[in-house]
Amino acid sequence: MPTPETSGETDFGFERVPLEEKPRRVRRVFDSVASRYDLMNDLMSGGIHRLWKAEMIRRLNPRPGQLLLDVAGGTGDIAERFVATAGTEAIVCDVNQAMVETGRDRAIDRGRLREIAWVCGDAEALPVASRSVDAVTIAFGLRNVARMDAALAEMRRVLKPGGRFLCLEFSPVCSPLLAPIYDLYSFSVLPRIGAAVTGDREAYQYLVESIRRFPDRSELARHMEAAGFEQVTVRSLSGGIAALHSGWRL
Repeated sequence: MPTPETSGETDFGFERVPLEEKPRRVRRVFDSVASRYDLMNDLMSGGIHRLWKAEMIRRLNPRPGQLLLDVAGGTGDIAERFVATAGTEAIVCDVNQAMVETGRDRAIDRGRLREIAWVCGDAEALPVASRSVDAVTIAFGLRNVARMDAALAEMRRVLKPGGRFLCLEFSPVCSPLLAPIYDLYSFSVLPRIGAAVTGDREAYQYLVESIRRFPDRSELARHMEAAGFEQVTVRSLSGGIAALHSGWRL
């Protein structure tokens, strides 16, 4: 099967689109939902996404003096958890200006004036120096890039030797009993919630479809290894609804 890089196309939900068109479509999706994105995450997951993100930070184990780059960082909830450890700093990088502005305004309201920097940038061409950060995270954002392999290579590029990469992403459900319930909820309930809360059913229809088109746990691990990450491991969360992938630049 041709890769997106060789075919000139990629997935936008269940639709195939030219590579250069996906970033524009993704930006429109998140422009539409930026102001209520965090609320929707709570409603869609029943708040479980907070536990998944807490586990990501627990495994990352922030230490004073470390600098985190959170790619596709949206409104900054991962960065906020990271800088809760005194002496740490974070950079939030997101391609969507509306998401960056929403997150920055909320961080200022919480008094996070120095610990978190905000950058609008593309995961496939990160505006960050090589070997400059101690850790890189991406939560529920890798499936939105047009060239996943390019994004993985970029995230390795900016890591210092000895730095760690963590990716939190939805994945195929492991349990055969849970799978049909999850599908019913995803395709029938979530878009309706999205329409009611944000007024944009199509945005959440895309998000549901993008989860189904994303590589499974083993395939993503192989892509990470091909990008140069070492000691790659995977941990399933909540029956496989999400997975936490870990890799190192050694």
